[in-house]
Amino acid sequence: MHVLIIGAGAIGSLVGGKLALAGHQVTLVGRPAYAQAVRQRGLRLTEAGATIIVPQATVHTSLSEAFAHGQHYNLACLTVKSYDTDTAADELAAATSAPPPVLTLQNGVGNEEKLAQRFTAAGVLSGAITSPVEVLEPGAVAVTRAGRIGLAAVQPGGSLAGADSALREAGFGVTLYDDYRSLKWSKLLMNMMANATCAILDWPPERVFADRRLCALEVRALREGLAVMRAQGIPLARVGGYPLPLLAPLLSGLPMALLQPLLRRLAGKGRGGKMPSLHMDLSRGKGRSEVEVLNGAIARAGAQFGVAVPVNCTLYRLLMGLTRGELAWDNFRGRPERLLAEVE
Repeated sequence: MHVLIIGAGAIGSLVGGKLALAGHQVTLVGRPAYAQAVRQRGLRLTEAGATIIVPQATVHTSLSEAFAHGQHYNLACLTVKSYDTDTAADELAAATSAPPPVLTLQNGVGNEEKLAQRFTAAGVLSGAITSPVEVLEPGAVAVTRAGRIGLAAVQPGGSLAGADSALREAGFGVTLYDDYRSLKWSKLLMNMMANATCAILDWPPERVFADRRLCALEVRALREGLAVMRAQGIPLARVGGYPLPLLAPLLSGLPMALLQPLLRRLAGKGRGGKMPSLHMDLSRGKGRSEVEVLNGAIARAGAQFGVAVPVNCTLYRLLMGLTRGELAWDNFRGRPERLLAEVE
């Protein structure tokens, strides 16, 4: 297959690099510093303590460049941040009149719907990856723990365009799902654990879950997420190695003394020791945040389906205020009492 990676950051480099090592033709589209590093030194993947150089990947700095000579791609993997989906879709539509099937491996919900509206549902695939990946420097990434990739066609019964076979050949464990909404909403619950809270407080996940009050807040946020899934008729699915269908009833019936260490382990396992993504966006001063497609998605679904979601609404409101500079981060850093007061 000839695969186009749109947004060659951590996930894009991992997926593109492993596909290239498996013999597929891979074209990466990334920032100028990334493209220069890969052209000079090759794409470098570190996994299980060993670093492999992938010299055969082609790299460009724009989609127009990637399609400049009439190149044909069997699959495009979209790995940009969710707040860049519209821009990437515009650039893809401008670069070619016949876009390849698009596989989104992005966090949050809503990306599939945007892409399906732009390119038709039959041309969009939904994916979720559970491998924590860290960017060491431009053109070099490290996998902190092997994970799996979940795949689903957005159009019921639709084709996966060979993505499942190619990813398996590249060494990924692949699980297929009948309902892409079940896959992406279940992954959302994993992504949101101690994510917005860590960003607001400037605390790592283990410190958040060490606080009984904040752990209770995380449980309330997860319960709200489950409630909006039920309201939409979306079943909870097992994603990667995370037994979410087994965890859901525990959130209601298990004492906090037992829930606290369980959630602490799950959050730590999912992130491989990294600070959460929402914290990274806020600390880098990007002015944008994927909280829009995480807690924000729950807030919007709650309003649409008449489900009370006060914790997620507050986390979304506060983090967007901090992201836009409307609130001072110093007023919330290390001040859980302030956060808890805002929720109540």
